Amino acid sequence: MGKMDKKWVILCSTAVAGVYAAGFFSTETQATKLETQQHAQISMQTNGGNSSAVSTKTKQLYKDGTFTGTGMNRRGSIEVAVTIKNDKITDVEISNFAMHYSEDDIVGLPDEVLQTQSAQVMNVSGATYSTQAFEDAVQEALYQRQNA
Repeated sequence: MGKMDKKWVILCSTAVAGVYAAGFFSTETQATKLETQQHAQISMQTNGGNSSAVSTKTKQLYKDGTFTGTGMNRRGSIEVAVTIKNDKITDVEISNFAMHYSEDDIVGLPDEVLQTQSAQVMNVSGATYSTQAFEDAVQEALYQRQNA
C-alpha cells in the first residue's frame, strides 16, 4: 500500500472528529434536557415543606393506565406496553418483537426503564438498532398519554 498524501490524512481525521463531536453534543443535549425536566419535577415536589400540599396542587404528568408505543427502524420494529400509575412507570413489557436480531439481547431494558423512570436506556452493544427501537417505543407510549 502506498503512502497517503498529508491532505487526505488531515481530511479524514477532520471528518472523523466532526462526526464524533456531532454525536457527542447531540447526546449531551438530550441528557441535559432530561436532567432539567427531572430537576423541575423534584423542585415542584420539594418546594413549600409540606409535601401533601404540594402534591394536591401538582397536576399529574401522565394518565394512569397501560399504553402502547412502537419503535421502528431499518432492522425491524418493537412494540411495548407501558403501565403508569400515579406518574410512575410500574411495568414495561415488550409486546411485539420483530427485529432482525434476537430479543435476548434487550431483555433487560424493561427493568432499566423501571429503575430510571425514563425511556432513555443504556445502549446494548451489538443491539444498537433494537435498543433505539425500544427507546422510541417507550417514548411514544409516554408521549401519547401525557395529560394536556
